[in-house]
Order: sequence, then structure tokens, then C-alpha cells
Amino acid sequence: MPLLPDRHPQKDFFILDISDVVPKDDTASMEHPLFSLATKPDMRHLVYQNGENKLEIAPSILGLPTIKDKDILIFCISQLMHRKNRGEKIGKRVRFSARELSIATNRPIGGNHYKRLAQAFKRLQGTQFTSSIRTGNKREMRIFSLVDQAGFVMQEEGEWRLDYCEVVLSDWFMRAIEANEVVTISNDYFRLRRPLERRIYEIARKHCGEQKKWQIGLANLQNKTGSNAPLKKFRLNIRQIIADDHMPFYRMELTADDLVIFRPRKAKTTLAPAITLPDWAEEKARGIAREKGWDYHALRANWMEFARDESGKGNPPQNAGAAFVAYCKKQDSLR
Repeated sequence: MPLLPDRHPQKDFFILDISDVVPKDDTASMEHPLFSLATKPDMRHLVYQNGENKLEIAPSILGLPTIKDKDILIFCISQLMHRKNRGEKIGKRVRFSARELSIATNRPIGGNHYKRLAQAFKRLQGTQFTSSIRTGNKREMRIFSLVDQAGFVMQEEGEWRLDYCEVVLSDWFMRAIEANEVVTISNDYFRLRRPLERRIYEIARKHCGEQKKWQIGLANLQNKTGSNAPLKKFRLNIRQIIADDHMPFYRMELTADDLVIFRPRKAKTTLAPAITLPDWAEEKARGIAREKGWDYHALRANWMEFARDESGKGNPPQNAGAAFVAYCKKQDSLR
């Protein structure tokens, strides 16, 4: 099954700095299967238990939130982290247009987009999560939704038209943002067709990261995905994902004894001392990133990858600090 087309290759450079915002996902929801992989309303009541910690999920009247509903949360988290990295004040309330969301998450524009968005809002706000957390000699029970509020604001100009969408994130998500418990994900995540493939990419990004290898038993992987398919069917689905080989950054392998192995597509190499960045260069690059509203860590990671490639070809940078700053300025000229 091919990737979804890149529906907005030119992005839109005039709204919300979409071309500069790096997609971010929170590590807590990447760890647990909070989102349904079903394409039809999923009315299951779910219970996850790890020792004394317990999480119960009761669906909304439209069912559990889906993995594609999560695009809205990824969009909101990405926008807030972008503003936070620029030194701007952030809060729980995020306003955006449906067009901005569509461009950032590779969704089609038009059609019944607003109806689908309204249903996603209802699932995200209406699904109730109950968690029990033990701290010291106390146990707390918390009941919450993924978003506190979500909806549309209309404006009357002869006739009513949509002005903007608004989402108020829950304290649960805001704590992750404030504590920087987020990771960068690939833009190609939004081009993956299968809900299961999206969920597996999240798991690989969370647990494998840039390690040379990470492995997990097939049954345990199924539990982490939240799939309720028979194990035989799940195994076939994994084999199909491996055969298609579309997952961003990672390759998968399924052994004869049902061990699933993840490896980065490009093995991480050890940096030579000549590629170590001096403090002055990092400070200067941070200034450029802050001024332009870029994600400094993504900028640095991109340059490091370039430097490693050149070093592997026998062309290490002679002055890493100057080369890095020049790279940052060049990115400015390309925008």
C-alpha cells in the first residue's frame, strides 16, 4: 500500500509559520495505546494496568478517539513547542484555522472536512480517562479528557462563516509540554495510510530512538499498539508493513520466533572530535534560530547529519563552529 500523496508540497508560508514548525509528539501518549486503530466507531471500554497503576478509558458517544484524531493534538503540541522555543508565552488555548491544520497534517482541504473535525473534537473531549497514581503514602484518582474544550468560532459577515477553531488542552498534555516530554517526529508520519503503521512508528520513535537496535516480542508489541485483532492476523499485518517498507527512519524485521526488531535506516556514527561544536557557535546558532522562530534542536540535528555524511566521505569540516553558523545563515537565505 503506497504512502498518501504529499497534498501540500508548497505548504503555506503566510500562515502560522507552518513551513518552520517541526511536528512534535508527547512521549506519554506514544507509550500507551490511548487511540483506537479502528476505522469505524470503537465503543470498547479499555483498562490498562501496570503494577498498582491503572488507566481506564470510557468512550464518548461517538466512540474512542482515533489515531487520526491525534493529528489535532500533535498539531497543537507542535505549535506550542514552536512558540516556547522562540521564548514566547504559551497557554492551554490554541487557535488555528482548519486550513492550517490540513496543511500541517497532510489532510485534504474542503469536502466534509469540518464535519469530520467536529466529530474528532467530540471524541477527544468526550472520552473519559480515569487514572490512579500512587505518590508516597497517598493514592490519587483523576478523571480527565484529552482536551478540556474544543470547537469553532463563527463570525457574521452577511452570513455566518468560520473564523477559527479553538482547542483547550488538558493539564495532562500541558505538563508534558512544560516538562519538554516531547520528541520530534517525521512529517511523513502524516502520509502513512494504515492506523497500525502510524502507531508502530510512534512506538519505534519512543523506544528505539537512535539506538542501533530495539526489539520486542510480537504479542507485547500488539499490546502496545492496542490492536484487538487475533495474533495470527496481527502477524500478517506486520509482515505487510515490513514488505511495504514505508516507515519513516526505521526498518522492521520479524524473526521466526516472533521477535520484532527495529533498526534506524542509517546507523548512527560516532562523531570525530573535529565535529564537536564550540559554545560560541551554538550560542550564535541559537540566536539565529530564535530570531527566525526555528527549532534549534532540529536545525542542529540536520547539520550534524550533514557533517557525519561528509566526514564519512573523507571531507570532515575543518572548522565545525564556523561551518555550522554558515549552514544556519544559508538556511535563512533559502527560506
